[in-house]
Amino acid sequence: MKSRVPVSQFGELLGYAPGNVAVYSSDYDTADETIYPNRSAYRSYLDGIYMGYKWQCVEFARRWMYLNHGYIFDDVAMAYDIFELRSVRDINNQTRLPLQAFRNGAKHHPVVGSLLIWEEGGEFEETGHVAVVVEVHQDKIRLAEQNVAHQLWPQDQQWCRELKAKVTKEGDYWIECSYSDATILGWMTQTEHSEFSEPTPEISTDLFAIKAQYATDYGQATKSWLNIANDDEAAYVEMMHGHKLTSVNADQHHYFTISKTAQQTIEHASNELHGLFMHATDYVLQHPELLKKFNLPDAVLNKIRQSWDNRLNQLITSRFDFALTPAGLKVYEYNCDSASCYMESGKVQGKWAKHFGVKTGIDAGHDLFKDLVRAWRKSEVNGLVHILQDDEPEEHYHALFMKEAIEAAGFECKVIIGLTDLHWDAAGNIVDADGEKLSYVWKTWSWETALDQIRLECEADQSQSDDFEPHWQSGKTPRLVDVLLRKNVMVFEPLWTLIPSNKAILPVLWSLFPNHPFLLNTAFDLNDELLQTGYVVKPIVGRCGANIQLVDEQQHVIEKTTGHFASQEQIYQQLFALPKVADYFVQICSFTAAGKYAGAGVRVDKSMIINGHSDCMALRISDDSYYSS
Repeated sequence: MKSRVPVSQFGELLGYAPGNVAVYSSDYDTADETIYPNRSAYRSYLDGIYMGYKWQCVEFARRWMYLNHGYIFDDVAMAYDIFELRSVRDINNQTRLPLQAFRNGAKHHPVVGSLLIWEEGGEFEETGHVAVVVEVHQDKIRLAEQNVAHQLWPQDQQWCRELKAKVTKEGDYWIECSYSDATILGWMTQTEHSEFSEPTPEISTDLFAIKAQYATDYGQATKSWLNIANDDEAAYVEMMHGHKLTSVNADQHHYFTISKTAQQTIEHASNELHGLFMHATDYVLQHPELLKKFNLPDAVLNKIRQSWDNRLNQLITSRFDFALTPAGLKVYEYNCDSASCYMESGKVQGKWAKHFGVKTGIDAGHDLFKDLVRAWRKSEVNGLVHILQDDEPEEHYHALFMKEAIEAAGFECKVIIGLTDLHWDAAGNIVDADGEKLSYVWKTWSWETALDQIRLECEADQSQSDDFEPHWQSGKTPRLVDVLLRKNVMVFEPLWTLIPSNKAILPVLWSLFPNHPFLLNTAFDLNDELLQTGYVVKPIVGRCGANIQLVDEQQHVIEKTTGHFASQEQIYQQLFALPKVADYFVQICSFTAAGKYAGAGVRVDKSMIINGHSDCMALRISDDSYYSS
C-alpha cells in the first residue's frame, strides 16, 4: 500500500541508519539539474572509493558497510547479484573477509548488519533490491534502505520499514515480503560460520568447454530456408550468395554448444562488465591525462563530455568479445559502437536450427530481437528514426534488421543509403529527400569514420581545433560529421561510446579493478608480468582484427595481422588464446540491448585472430546434464 506521506526531493536527507549513516531520497523525477547537471554528479564517492549510483539501494548498502566496518562488497551489475558474492574487501589492509549467503528460511538467523536481498521481478523488476538489517526480532525485522520509499523517517527512528517474520519449531527464520509480487532470496552476513549457508558451487571446468556439433545431413543445405519476402533476410541471402549461415559450404551442418552454466556466466559477466566499463569511462573523462591516451581530436572532447552527461542519450547495441575456456571466461574488448553479427545471432541462427532440425538445447540468441525492441521503447525516441548506412551489403542487412526492431517498437523508420539524398534546409536542419527532418539517427558507420573527417578538417582549419562545429549551407549535401555532430540530432550509438570502444580503456580497467576474474592484465607499456605470460599487441583503435600480434612467453610472434591501423598507439594485453574446437578457433560474442545481456553467438576462424572475414556459426545452450554426459 502506497504511503500518503509527501515524497521528498531527490538527494534530500530522509534519516540516519545506525552508525550515523545518512539515507537520501532517490526520487529521480525531482532531481535538481543545477545540483545534478550531468552523469558524473550521480556517482557517489567516499574517501575516494566508489560507493555506487546516487541514491540507489546498492550505494547505501556499500556505504553502510564501509562506514560501520571498513569493508565493502565488490561492484555488482544488479542488486540480486550480491547473493552470489562470497567475500568482502577490507579497505585498510586489502584482505578478503568471508561473506555468507543464507536462504530465506535458514536456521542461521539474520543479525544486525546483515544485507537482505530480493530477487529480480515484480516491485524490483530487473534489478532486485538490497536493504540493511538494523533490528531482528522473533516476529519482525526492521530495515534501513534507499530507493523504495522517498519519505522522511520519523524523528530519532533508525529504520524505515518493518517486515513480518516467523520462526518455526525447527528454528527456521522466515521473512515475509510486503510486496506480493517480489521475492526475498535471503540475507548476507560477514561471518566465518558457514553452517546452514548456501554452498559455493564447485563448477566443473568441463562446463566451460565449447563443443562442436553436427546436424544430421538430410540434404537441408540444398534447400532455401530464409524468407526473402522479408527485406532483411533477402539482403542477407544476397550478401551470402545463398541460404547459409557460414560462407564455407562444407560447414553448413556444423554448430557449437555451451552449457547452461557457461551461458549464465556469460550473462552475468556481460552485465557486470558493462557497469565496469561505464565506471572506467567516467573515470577517464575526469582525468585529462588518461583521456589524452585515447588519441581523440581535441575538437570533439567537449562534445564527448556533453554526450556522456546527457542521460537521455541512450545505448541500444553493444557487443563483448570473450574467450571461453576451461581456464575461465575473459573479455577481450567491448564493441560499444557496433551492431555487427546482431542479425546472425538474433534471427539467422535460430532459423538455421529449425531448418536443419537441430533439437539440441536452445538458440543462444532467441531473446535478442525482443530485447532490442524493448530497448528502443525505452530510448525516449519521439518521432521518425533515420537509419544511415554505407552502400555495402553487410551494412544493408544490419540496417534492415534494425529497422524491423525499430518498427516493432512502434516508431516509423527510414533507411538512407549514403548521404546524397540529404540536404540542409533554409533553417539549418538536415532533411531527407521527402523533406523530413533528421532528429533521431541510428548509424552503421563507426564514430571513428567521422573522426577521420574531423581530423582532416581541423588540420586545414586551426579555428576548429578546440570545438568542432559543423558548417551548413542551404540546399547543399551534408557530410557525415555534419549529421552525427548536429546539436538537434540524437545519434545512436551516442558519441561517448568512443571511450569504452577504444582499447585504451583496457589498461584503465585493469588499474581500477586489478585481478578481476573477467579481465585480462593490460597495460600501456610492456612489463615483466606480461612478458612472462605472453601478450597481445593491439592498436587502441582498430577494426576487424587488423594490426594485431600474438606473442608467447618465449617472445615468439605466433600470429599477426596487417591493416590500416599501424600508426595508432598500442596497448599490451595478457595472452589468453581462444579455444580451438574441431578445426576452428571460437570466440564468444555476447550482445547487449541498452547495456544488458540479450543473447550470444560465435565467430570462428582457422586463424587465432578473429577478423572481418571470420564466419558466424550457430550457438546452442544445452542443459549441464546433457553437456557433461
